[in-house]
Amino acid sequence: MPPEINSGDTAWMLAAAALVMFMTPGLGFFYAGFTRSKNVLGTIMQSFIVVGLVGVLWVLIGYTLAFGPTEGGIIGNLSFIGFKDVGIIPDDKAVVGNVTWGPTIPHEAFAIFQAMFAIITPALITGAFAERAKFSTFLVFMAAWSLLVYAPVAHWIFGAGWLGIADSGGINALDFAGGAAIHVNAGAAALAAALLYGRRKGFGREPMEPHNVTYIVLGAAILWFGWFGFNAGSAGGASGQAANAFVVTNTAAASAALSWMFASWALTGKASVIGAAAGAVAGLVAITPASGFVQPWAAIVIGSVAGVVCYLAVRVRERSGVDDSLDVVAVHGVGGTWGALATGLFATAAVSGLADNEGLFYGHPAQVLDQLAAIATVWIYSFAVTAIILKVLDLTLGLRVTEDEEELGLDVTQHGERGYVLDEGAGLAVVQYAEGPPPAPTSAPRVQPESAGSGAGS
Repeated sequence: MPPEINSGDTAWMLAAAALVMFMTPGLGFFYAGFTRSKNVLGTIMQSFIVVGLVGVLWVLIGYTLAFGPTEGGIIGNLSFIGFKDVGIIPDDKAVVGNVTWGPTIPHEAFAIFQAMFAIITPALITGAFAERAKFSTFLVFMAAWSLLVYAPVAHWIFGAGWLGIADSGGINALDFAGGAAIHVNAGAAALAAALLYGRRKGFGREPMEPHNVTYIVLGAAILWFGWFGFNAGSAGGASGQAANAFVVTNTAAASAALSWMFASWALTGKASVIGAAAGAVAGLVAITPASGFVQPWAAIVIGSVAGVVCYLAVRVRERSGVDDSLDVVAVHGVGGTWGALATGLFATAAVSGLADNEGLFYGHPAQVLDQLAAIATVWIYSFAVTAIILKVLDLTLGLRVTEDEEELGLDVTQHGERGYVLDEGAGLAVVQYAEGPPPAPTSAPRVQPESAGSGAGS
């Protein structure tokens, strides 16, 4: 007789999946606000279309690679290809790594919840190469990365892979909702992408400040809202652990918004709106792996440290000359690394209910080593494989638009549309470009101070 479905757990998981889905378009607004107005549609499109692309790939093959029965702890087999045998009844034989998912919801509910994680993770990377990516190559990159990088790493940590829970043969790296599997993974890939794509034309010489700060705040608010599904949904049902994840998620985001704002205020003399929004996102990133394992007081510490550390990471990036356009490495890579490490410090069985989920401050120092192993593994694997994928695509399809296309903007050259039509003549360039390449720009670039840029370092 199949296990009985719990309607409360099922309702919460479907709602959580919808919340996480909403995060990816929200990310599009968050990123688009940082770009110049000529690239606003191109930036939103990169997030929006990933919902479609990865949404299909996940059903066809992504889910089975990530959550199919394991092949040596490395990758899932093809048992669930095309969602075969992923039905409307619970799967009491499912093994789901750090996610404490019991057989009380339909297998499809769990699978679609995980689809939303698979969608937003590659979308996070797009901030590293904003304003210069060739759209056709971008689609190939997102598909390849989803299958060659995200699916294996998700299997290692969330599935029955070698980094997951000890009961499944793993090393017991704790990652409740994706600190290493999602944020470190995306951050490492973003670093490779920023280096392989190279700098934007005029980077460091032309003004590239955010064109719409209201979009940034709107996007951050949507992310904050959706993150309750991201973390509390990872409890696998409507439980006490889900309630704790909800509470610590809000607490860490609030703490980080304050700490980033105050750090920026201290160094620049202004209380930055962008800084508060970026800080909230940094806190959400950092609490993600710990949300099912730590108490609210620890969330204040994790969020406060994340806001300051990620802000300083942005400042370091600005001085490095690396054009990580929207500071994905500083927020997601650094924030995710701190959060994964902090999980090994503050995890307590009082929250998780599992005696082996104790961190350093609760008498289990070995957990820090497990966390470091997962962090290092994901950084190295994601960076290396992403770099290989991008190099192959650069040699075959080309990663970037031409200089003329970059000058005119992605909205017109890649999509034939404009984000803003403010007067009757505003659409002329779209028509002209449809009939042939635009003439080379003749005006000299404007010079800007060395510190100007479009990242989150305000």
